[in-house]
Amino acid sequence: MQNRIPFRFFSRTPSIRISVLLVVGLLLFASSGKAQQPHRYPIIPRPAKLTEKPGTFFITPNTKVYVKGGGPEIEKVADNFKTQLRETTGFSLQATSAPGKNAIAFIVDASIQEREGYRLSITNKNITLAFKTAPGAFLGVQTIRQLLPASPTGKKVPLPAVEIEDAPQFGYRGFMLDVARHFQPLDFLKRYVDLLAFYKVNTFHLHLTDDQGWRMEIKKYPKLQEISAWRKETRVGHRRDEQVLFDGKPHGGYYTQEQLKELVAYAQERFITIIPEIDMPGHSQAVLAAYPELGCKDTTYQVSTSWGVHKDVYCPNPATFQFLEDVLTEVIAIFPSKYIHIGGDEVPKDRWKESAYAQSLIKEHNLKDENGLQSYFMRRMEDFMISKGRSIIGWDEIMEGGVSKTATVMSWHMGQVGAAARGGNDEIMVANAHLYFDYYQTKEGRKREPVAIGNFLPLEKVYAFNPIPQDLDAAAAKRVLGVQANLWTEYVPTAAHAEQMTFPRLCALAEIAWAAPERKNYADFIQRLGQNLKHLDKLKVNYAKYYLEQLPTAPETKQPN
Repeated sequence: MQNRIPFRFFSRTPSIRISVLLVVGLLLFASSGKAQQPHRYPIIPRPAKLTEKPGTFFITPNTKVYVKGGGPEIEKVADNFKTQLRETTGFSLQATSAPGKNAIAFIVDASIQEREGYRLSITNKNITLAFKTAPGAFLGVQTIRQLLPASPTGKKVPLPAVEIEDAPQFGYRGFMLDVARHFQPLDFLKRYVDLLAFYKVNTFHLHLTDDQGWRMEIKKYPKLQEISAWRKETRVGHRRDEQVLFDGKPHGGYYTQEQLKELVAYAQERFITIIPEIDMPGHSQAVLAAYPELGCKDTTYQVSTSWGVHKDVYCPNPATFQFLEDVLTEVIAIFPSKYIHIGGDEVPKDRWKESAYAQSLIKEHNLKDENGLQSYFMRRMEDFMISKGRSIIGWDEIMEGGVSKTATVMSWHMGQVGAAARGGNDEIMVANAHLYFDYYQTKEGRKREPVAIGNFLPLEKVYAFNPIPQDLDAAAAKRVLGVQANLWTEYVPTAAHAEQMTFPRLCALAEIAWAAPERKNYADFIQRLGQNLKHLDKLKVNYAKYYLEQLPTAPETKQPN
């Protein structure tokens, strides 16, 4: 059972509770000699170094935009920023050939060491954004956007004076959305890309295939679109409920390759990498419904209508490997990401134990057992991906029978966090107890919230996670590429519900991915969050407010510098 963080409550009225927290927090900050103004600088994630300055810069219709160096990519970042300003303020800012008063300057600075680093200076007179690369410029723009009023009015839009030097703790800052269990339209995925970019999350992992549906057009195998993409109905309630009910409504859909190309291009403009996941050898029943010859039993299958781990998996025969190589060839033609996720999780071995072919393969390759056969399966697919110039990511179960040192491990079991890095593999932390956003957000769980998978994951527990375990040595710590949260959607059928499960917990994810542990402080984060969420209000994001009921009785007194 996962540990739960106890909370005390100020009041049953959220507005009173927030007011008390803000007042107490500001008094403590002031008494410590390090007065903060989170209402003035509501930036999430917290910058590496922020120096408060007196004064305000006002963007007006006469403000100019200056760009020096960087070429077309930087010009594009600046142009997109001008477009966003026009949409929020109504001001159509013009370019200028020389920096000066009442100007926003984009300047390439080779002295900035980090690829995604930037420096932002806002004074009464002008704004200067310095960066080494276009991603750094883009991330600096998100900071400016967060400093702007969510709903600016009038002919003068204020920005607080400040000096910021910033760069992320991790290069991999990810979020996974499961579109296999419940399909979501392309426009919704674009909306998620925009929201991830706003919080400096730079990787969007799409879980495209599972037992309940296949979501990507594969031209060589049209039955994936005709059969695997659709289920006849969906289980209602929790899968452990005694009463078994179904809604009787067909559900499905898939993305054409042209749609996915469009999404990839949309994300690239926002410096977000999309990593596709094609799950194997388990979570494959939807495929077997269309191509039963890829299974180990001579039978028919159906796209699953319920949740849980299914025993029917790919058989490791020549037809399966040819199918998967053909599929992945089309996948890598759409997604230019370095990594392709090939799953590897929750693979029951029952069918392999029953299969004469699978058992002969174990003997032929001197494998220890069925876990060894899974490792053989995954290594064979990895060799194919390497031949195409790509690398694989797999869930931590790929280590069970041994794993190649070139594979990247995504660790979701709490007991496996850090194991891959200790063993010499690159690792991405996805600890389920802290980062599975399909968990309940209140202690009461189903009594108050729509049905979920189970467990309790409040905002504070997300924020408390440290992606680098304390017992990792320096060499192993360097193999931790970053951190990711997952939203599995068995019990999340709608876009509004997905947003409610994601936000504001994604804000906490953004901060633990960006800010070093010594820069984190939950009370300070909560105060910034209250202001920052006004931007999500403006965008009509359906974020959860449960965290308002879970505020501690007083903020922590130790503050980051």
